[in-house]
Amino acid sequence: MHYIEYLPVFILLALLAEILGTVGGFGSSLFFVPIASYFLDFHSVLGITAIFHVSSNITKIAFFRKGFDKKLVISLGVPAVLFVILGAYISKFLASDILEIALAIFLIITSLTFLIFKQLEVKPTLANSIGGGVLSGLIAGVLGTGGAIRGITLAAFNMKTEVFIATSAVIDLGIDASRSVVYTLNGYVHYHDLYLIPILLVVSILGTYIGKKILERISQEQFKSTVLVLILITGLITLGKVIYDFS
Repeated sequence: MHYIEYLPVFILLALLAEILGTVGGFGSSLFFVPIASYFLDFHSVLGITAIFHVSSNITKIAFFRKGFDKKLVISLGVPAVLFVILGAYISKFLASDILEIALAIFLIITSLTFLIFKQLEVKPTLANSIGGGVLSGLIAGVLGTGGAIRGITLAAFNMKTEVFIATSAVIDLGIDASRSVVYTLNGYVHYHDLYLIPILLVVSILGTYIGKKILERISQEQFKSTVLVLILITGLITLGKVIYDFS
């Protein structure tokens, strides 16, 4: 059986990704995908991330179960699920190094956009919720993470933190369940990586719990700026890793 050489480090970084993803509202995959790519090949990362996220989102729904916005689950969630299937299928035809470069650029552009344009808003319209679902689903399928786009779209509807996280988790659950099937058919889910699933299940529960406790003590907006800086650093490190691998 194949084991990650630095498993304790991997677990700690995965836990950090889950905490930051919960508090920042972007979802843990925004951190977990680039972190995991240091330990696994990128296609394997896509497969294990989707399965990890299923348990992560179930945990979030359990912790933040004060209700979710049913209309947004339909208007944003349905197109997201449809297009994540398309994106996951497309990923089969792209080389893993190309996907890593695309992920790094996506993280850098996303974080810089939200850091520079702090008042950036999406109007709470049906067209924008559908568009946000399409874009977040497509990017999630191809790169493994589309939470930032879904987050900025959901933020337009001024929901309470608990409702925001629960709604995002319900939508993300549909996205991850769908792409897990496609990634498995693509051959991204390997038997020798399945030992990580129970470990990541514990990580998702513990990380979500810690994130919830942090949210009770600090402003989500204050922490979100810190999260965006960390996303930028993660993107730069990921890009540096790809450049180093090519050299």
